[in-house]
Amino acid sequence: MGKYTLIATAAMGLESIVAKEVKDLGYECQVENGKVIFQGDETAIARANMWLRTADRVKILVGEFNAYSFDELFERTKALPWESFLPVDAEFPVQGKSVKSKLYSVPDCQAIVKKAIVEKLKTAYKKTSWLDETGPLFKIEVAILKDKVSLTLDTSGQGLHKRGYRVGQGDAPLKETLAAALIQLTTWNPDRPFVDPFCGSGTIAIEAALIGQNIAPGFNREFLSEAWPMMDGDVWDRTRMEAEDQANYDQPLEILGTDIDHRMIAIAKENAIEAGLGDLVKFKQMQVRDFTSELEYGVIVGNPPYGERLGDRKEVELMYREMGQAFSKLDTWSVYMMTSLEHFEECYGKKATKKRKLFNGFIRTDYYQYWGPRPPRKKIEE
Repeated sequence: MGKYTLIATAAMGLESIVAKEVKDLGYECQVENGKVIFQGDETAIARANMWLRTADRVKILVGEFNAYSFDELFERTKALPWESFLPVDAEFPVQGKSVKSKLYSVPDCQAIVKKAIVEKLKTAYKKTSWLDETGPLFKIEVAILKDKVSLTLDTSGQGLHKRGYRVGQGDAPLKETLAAALIQLTTWNPDRPFVDPFCGSGTIAIEAALIGQNIAPGFNREFLSEAWPMMDGDVWDRTRMEAEDQANYDQPLEILGTDIDHRMIAIAKENAIEAGLGDLVKFKQMQVRDFTSELEYGVIVGNPPYGERLGDRKEVELMYREMGQAFSKLDTWSVYMMTSLEHFEECYGKKATKKRKLFNGFIRTDYYQYWGPRPPRKKIEE
């Protein structure tokens, strides 16, 4: 088995959560802006793709170097061991990005990297003609930041937020990876009630159920690197068996998603069924001001409307006030709300225990955390 430098890419603000997940899988890591770097073999590639709930994708770092001219970019790319990764018939498109670099023309950088890899493979495989590229797909990225070049292979294919259960969605769907992060930033555990009062297409509630039963987020999807010759087929079989063994399908859960829009409730139910969680997660049409519960020590996580459009602002502010009044009666519950409205606390009627800056796509938001009391410890039955 090989040893690779792996990069789990992360949305801004989620790096520490991704790093915790990587460590929980048993890999030491270092954190940089937008990425978590760790070492691992083929099994690590499969396990990271299968289990990371909050990362965007998993990449292999093929090489890193400084380049100040196109000649340097060509020669240093060609010097890398591409034949260790790419078979002779590999299909390998090159994507690129360049920030604050002398090599600012992305199409030129892509073309040069492509040409350098072709030359290396032709030499390695003793080919005189053009490579036919009819085999497995390898997506290569050249990323240049201040003249430092990183060349990576994408092992995931579709982003890791594509869990495979979303059959329908609303106008502004929350990414599954961010939904999982919102849950992981709370004190919730599977023994406590969980509610999303703005459930939309059900993403937060479904992610909570996956976490609650320890179901691997990548269990029902495929990954680009499954077709790579360097990835022994047994690696993926073993990784899926491990995921199956670690799932706790008997864990009872009390998870509810509510929304004002009956159409979204119907979509949320369909998505939960597609995820195999139709019986576990309940959905109900309801306005947030009407929410009450006899249960104790629950956790509420929500991504409410932000009132980004001026015409919606007053309506949203009123809804936040009504939400604050309804939730004030839940004195043992904890509440977590993500919104871009800067005076949320004023509308809600209470100062948050803690705030955390997060980005929902390109929208800067705050995650307002209202911690309730800890549930009493369960007595151990004799």
